[in-house]
Amino acid sequence: MTNLLTRTRPKVARRAQRIGLLVAAGVLAAVFLVRTLTGDIALVDLPNATQDLITLTVSVMIESLGFVILGLLISVLVQVWIPDRWIVKVLPRNTAARRVVISVLGVLLPVCECGNVPLSRGLIAKGFSVPEAMTFLVAAPIVNPVTILTTYQVFGFTDGILVSRIVGGFLIANLVGWLFSQHPTPEKLLTEKFAAECALPATDDHDHSGSRWQESRDLFAREAAAVMPALVLGAFIAGLVQVAVPRSVLVTLGSNPVWSVLALMALAFVISICSNIDAFFILPFASTFMPGGIVAFLLFGPIVDIKMLAMMRTTFTTTTLVQITTVVALMSATIGFMVNFHA
Repeated sequence: MTNLLTRTRPKVARRAQRIGLLVAAGVLAAVFLVRTLTGDIALVDLPNATQDLITLTVSVMIESLGFVILGLLISVLVQVWIPDRWIVKVLPRNTAARRVVISVLGVLLPVCECGNVPLSRGLIAKGFSVPEAMTFLVAAPIVNPVTILTTYQVFGFTDGILVSRIVGGFLIANLVGWLFSQHPTPEKLLTEKFAAECALPATDDHDHSGSRWQESRDLFAREAAAVMPALVLGAFIAGLVQVAVPRSVLVTLGSNPVWSVLALMALAFVISICSNIDAFFILPFASTFMPGGIVAFLLFGPIVDIKMLAMMRTTFTTTTLVQITTVVALMSATIGFMVNFHA
């Protein structure tokens, strides 16, 4: 699996990734510097709305940064240092039981949803069935220790949000896996290009010229370059929505058991934020939205959003993606409604 996940990238791509990482790191460094020098991020010369925007944005970034770094380190450990055979050994022969185990593999492979797409492609290339790879793809962003830890850090066991997220992610993943296992020819769920790649003899195109430490460094830089800008942008959007949208509108939407779910699912689809930090993003909304809406956001976003659909299109057909989106949306909304009903 490792040789499929850590391919050598062109120098231009690496340079772009490093620039993105440096820009994000620079923004974070500036934030911490201002916070340290001023003791507060609200400057008297700025309008109140701007002060509120800066305060909310920085708060989300500061709270989530440590967990993002933890997730990156664990991702590198799994992808570079853990042999593939260790994962294969834990899988049972029975197809249903196999999917159940695969749905909790995120505990061993705690990468965000961006990394789960190439991981799933690697599983298929190694001989996993398409429904098994789908099960992993859907479950891994939610049923993994980093996501669970960040969700607990933000919400604890309040209103059953944490438990609903874990159980909901597990159920949705196994439902998706079971539904697509009923397809008479699962290979047709794949794009023609990727199906052709899987049919080719396996080749080892992994670059062995560097050490594992160098490989770890490069992988950390690549994932950080993808996650850090998303962290900065996501935190800014969270603050902007809180400042720009009238509180009366948020209260009206958030207090309705139906609209609170649908509105936050739509938000999750648009912002495309990483599952490792989405709990920090949605925290400012917890005071105005019902817990079912929060749960629906935390279930739907990591599985289906603009960014994920674009990435999954490299592997699955458009029809398949529409079907996955429909199932996940219905299940996320149903679970959200149930949580609101019992709230």
